[in-house]
Amino acid sequence: MVNEPDVAPNLCFPGKAEVAGMVAEISGKKMAAVENVVAAIRCSRIEGKVQKKLNYIGYGSCTAANLAFGGPSACRYACVGAGECAGSCPFDAITMVNGFPVVDAKLCVGCGTCVRICPKGIIELITAKARVWVPCSTEDPGKAVKQICGVGCISCKMCVKVCPAEAVALEKNIVQIDHQKCLEFGPECNEICIEKCPRDIFRNYLGSADSAQQTTAAAA
Repeated sequence: MVNEPDVAPNLCFPGKAEVAGMVAEISGKKMAAVENVVAAIRCSRIEGKVQKKLNYIGYGSCTAANLAFGGPSACRYACVGAGECAGSCPFDAITMVNGFPVVDAKLCVGCGTCVRICPKGIIELITAKARVWVPCSTEDPGKAVKQICGVGCISCKMCVKVCPAEAVALEKNIVQIDHQKCLEFGPECNEICIEKCPRDIFRNYLGSADSAQQTTAAAA
């Protein structure tokens, strides 16, 4: 299989760039740049103190709970919290703390299993070098968000307007960041996107440090 010309040498997620380079050398294949990515949970329902709209009683999976009126949370885009992502992770990189998934960036290899299994689609893979991120996936208008979440993005577009790298866009009311543009521009922008965000939901991405912060928030 390794010698098949159509099989890329960088398919061993745990091995990352180091193993990909070895496979490419052994098989004589040309290897494109390999970027380390990690899973990020784009939800802040714990910090935002999002209330429950119902008590779900049934099969204990996010997929099942989501079928019951979009899950128990008042925010229809919020993490369901049944731990399907944690249970599916082959590297034990996700831990459930008080019903909220916390990613250990040191253990995550970016395989994408959690991304594929999340019924809400709020887990995404981002570059481990990311400077900023937005842990929110709501598509609701600002007024509705303010009524149910204390920190959720209100789609004000302030971040889009002030980003000198034009690395931020609003797609379907969700902030999307072009991390390559952001990284190429560099720190000269002084991360004005974070400074101008009225909800403080545009934040520095801290990798493993984020894991500790998320654990603390979830355990509170």
